[in-house]
Amino acid sequence: MRYPNLVEFEVFGDYGLFTDPIFRVGGEKCTYQVPTYEALKGILSSVYWKPTIIWYIDAVRVMHQIQTEVKGIRPIRYNDGGNELAYYTYLKNCRYQVRAHFEWNENRPELSGDRNENKHHEMAKRMICKGGRRDIFLGTRECQGYVEPCTFGAGEGFYDTLPELSFGLMYHGITYADESYSPETKDAMTARFWYPAMKQGIITFPRPEECTIHKHLRKMPMKSFGEGNFQVCGNLGR
Repeated sequence: MRYPNLVEFEVFGDYGLFTDPIFRVGGEKCTYQVPTYEALKGILSSVYWKPTIIWYIDAVRVMHQIQTEVKGIRPIRYNDGGNELAYYTYLKNCRYQVRAHFEWNENRPELSGDRNENKHHEMAKRMICKGGRRDIFLGTRECQGYVEPCTFGAGEGFYDTLPELSFGLMYHGITYADESYSPETKDAMTARFWYPAMKQGIITFPRPEECTIHKHLRKMPMKSFGEGNFQVCGNLGR
């Protein structure tokens, strides 16, 4: 399905580390072979984000061969603040084409006055051309990334002729309270999982509500936006 507010961009960097944040509690880390839905959504949110909209990642195209590199890291220990030796497995020479669109956040009726589709679409495309509003990271902060506009499907990708490649059970993303879509996800933080398959180099993502495997993490009330919040922000800006 083609959406009127579609955006297409390329994200690339020397290294990437895409992991399940549920298990990111220290020790050694090993990347997934491809970026997760949540990581790509985070990249696009760094480019342009407003609470009025929700970004949906439609597809990602893997342009370069999947390669990994192991590095020795000295992370901080959680118990005493000292350092320990760990080995992180990164993806290297990363380049991906991404197709995405946005929809209105129906959980934010107080922001309905900001639902100007053409405005947000044009601003998002302009921010992609400028490389984003905030820094871009490929999974983790030490993996600096860059974005630029592209035509999804243009150019030659390494896996264009590969019929299909499956990756097993994989983390899809987290549903936060302000993006809930069902009674089960309302006022809660919920992790989603799925079984991705790459066909001719392209992974087509299901929508969050289409993921069949969920894990309830904890209760999370939705933050409200009201006159009091805007007044505080206004005073701080003076």
